Amino acid sequence: MDSVTGGTGLGAVALALGALGVLLAAARLFRGPTAADRAVALDVLTLIVTPAMVAFAVVSGRGIYLDVALVYALLSFLGVIALARYLDRGL
Repeated sequence: MDSVTGGTGLGAVALALGALGVLLAAARLFRGPTAADRAVALDVLTLIVTPAMVAFAVVSGRGIYLDVALVYALLSFLGVIALARYLDRGL
């Protein structure tokens, strides 16, 4: 029995939905008609990848990956803020 999902197959469903979200956000990132659409798609990608990193840390039992996910989330937040400021006002 899987200790994380209880053996219900919920992990497979979550993985499939996460992969679908990554594909849709990547499509918007590459096709987005405006720079703002691309910025939102990049933010969505980071919002999907960060919990995936945390889930990997839990499954693997390595706490260092939680630190990596935290730093990644903070840097992506700062990057999105900088990009939004640039799109609003320029340099």
